[in-house]
Amino acid sequence: MATAGTERGTRRRRGTGVGVLVAAVLAAGPVAGCTTSDGPRDDGRGSPTRPGGQDSPPVLAVKIDNAPAARPQTGVDAADVVYAEQVEGGTSRLIAVYATELPESVGPVRSARESDLELLRQFDRPVLAHSGAQSKLMPLIERAPLEAVTPGSEPEAYTRDPGRSAPHNLYLRPERLMDDPPGEAALTTGFRFGRPPADGEPRNELTVRYPASRTTFTWSDARDRWLVSMDGTPALTAEGERLAPATVVVQYVTVRPSGFRDFLGNNTPYTETVGSGEATVLRDGRGYEANWSRPAAEDGTSFTTEAGERMNFAHGQVWVVYAKTP
Repeated sequence: MATAGTERGTRRRRGTGVGVLVAAVLAAGPVAGCTTSDGPRDDGRGSPTRPGGQDSPPVLAVKIDNAPAARPQTGVDAADVVYAEQVEGGTSRLIAVYATELPESVGPVRSARESDLELLRQFDRPVLAHSGAQSKLMPLIERAPLEAVTPGSEPEAYTRDPGRSAPHNLYLRPERLMDDPPGEAALTTGFRFGRPPADGEPRNELTVRYPASRTTFTWSDARDRWLVSMDGTPALTAEGERLAPATVVVQYVTVRPSGFRDFLGNNTPYTETVGSGEATVLRDGRGYEANWSRPAAEDGTSFTTEAGERMNFAHGQVWVVYAKTP
């Protein structure tokens, strides 16, 4: 996958909210917390600016099904960042964020959750593709600083796979929303990339467990990547290749009950991504104990080692798995 990008135009779809959004973003000023190899630059007012002081169109974030029936997913390997969070019943779902590459298809696409709104505040009015949400959550989504794209609002951007059963058969076609990816400058995650810190211990494997699912990352010297397994089974692309990020972050956060329940009465967990805490970072076959900080929802998340050194990530795809603080 691409790890760097240029700022290119995004399709202005006449008569759609996406087109209006892109025009507004291109006219907007700099935003904070961008991702670059050297980190964000300070504009003299205490806020980091994007490289060259340029603005870019918004990132595309897609809510992706992670139930066994939804695997293998499509397009996850092309994402710059993949977030994994706990949902009802102790299972997990993914949010894939695209800035430097747009795959032909992404999915299966599923519904949004309240936690997604806080998580995505770090990006400047992102486009969030999802299949919908329960009626009580919809007003929050409508007020959030993002552009929600659903089959109802942009039916031409979605397709159904006749070989799969609903609800695991809905797919997004990103090229029907954007001509080109927005570029690396749109990744306002706060992540820094570069040489690894001096500390860290050799590590071959790490498993994150939710009440009803587990995700395992195993180091591959041959691939120079962390191979992903879901519930004990290799996680594959639609073409049969292993999902394999360069950096894995297990971020320990507060996971609390939200005010929402599914149709079975299960409470939807709320994952708090603003604040500070501990993390384990995997890169280059080593594990690093780290600290994370995100002071406000508009900020990206910074990571430091226990010694206070900046925690650089390896160039390539990053997976962030939110785990409940022990």
